[in-house]
Amino acid sequence: MNEILQALVPYNNEYDTPWKDALTLYFREFMEFFFPEAAAEIRWSAGYEFLDAELQQIVRDAELGKRLADKLVRVELVNGASVFVLVHIEIQGQYEADFAKRMYIYNYRIFDKYDLPVASFALLTDDNSAWKPHEFVSSVLGSTAKLEFPTAKLLEVVSALPSFDGVRNPFAIIGLAHLKARETRTKPLERYEWKLYLVKILYANAFSKQNILEILRFLDWLLFLPKELEQQFRIDTSTLEKPVMPYITSWERDSIIKGLEEGFEKGMKEGMQQGMQQGMQKVSALVSNLLLQGFTVEQLVQMSEFSQEEILTIQREMQKKT
Repeated sequence: MNEILQALVPYNNEYDTPWKDALTLYFREFMEFFFPEAAAEIRWSAGYEFLDAELQQIVRDAELGKRLADKLVRVELVNGASVFVLVHIEIQGQYEADFAKRMYIYNYRIFDKYDLPVASFALLTDDNSAWKPHEFVSSVLGSTAKLEFPTAKLLEVVSALPSFDGVRNPFAIIGLAHLKARETRTKPLERYEWKLYLVKILYANAFSKQNILEILRFLDWLLFLPKELEQQFRIDTSTLEKPVMPYITSWERDSIIKGLEEGFEKGMKEGMQQGMQQGMQKVSALVSNLLLQGFTVEQLVQMSEFSQEEILTIQREMQKKT
């Protein structure tokens, strides 16, 4: 039993990666699920632009510590205005006295840099119902600085769902998976049951095949199982409708990643020898194949010379073809 518990612990410290990927893939769905009123004011047909590099610079300048899953996005409103949306997710779910102050600092730094309106949103994943910061106020000598921002509590939003029948928003599944990952940290059998339940919901609610693949990756990361239970999980889900490509677990990914690294490097070398355009097409095809096999964006960035945005561009092109 001790070995099982030790196997679960390392993966519970890595909640940020699946949330980062989920926010990038499903930004609209995120806003619609957690902040529906704000989502209704965004002109989604105009598209949106992630500004990850710009936000990283702002965060470094602020020297406010490690931020896990923040996103800065440029969007257009239905009234035609161009604004920035700052989404901050407090993944670790711990009380922080200066949280509202940090939201204020991020907000004014972005405004100062771009001179455009900034809307800040916070998602808290802790289970403390009494902690729900939504404003920062500083007053002195008749002068007041203030920021009010919408805050969503993951537990409250997920618990408010009447049922999961017919739910099509990926964050209903991802949100529940995150909560259950925290609850079952030392309960592998209970975690197994929840993971199986969530996978059945994916198929019962007719998610698209590509979305099933993506969400399965999130479940695999959030609800990591010891080897024996993972094998049983594979057996129990084998009767469900299989997605386009086989879903592979983190154990399987870890076992083949080294071999694929060599193939990746070979593909890059061939690209240099046969011409940049043809070579990049080959590497792009290889990246697409690895994404379909279940590799995360973070893994492919580490394995290749591609940036995160380039990998995500390939991923979006894949989704257009499905």
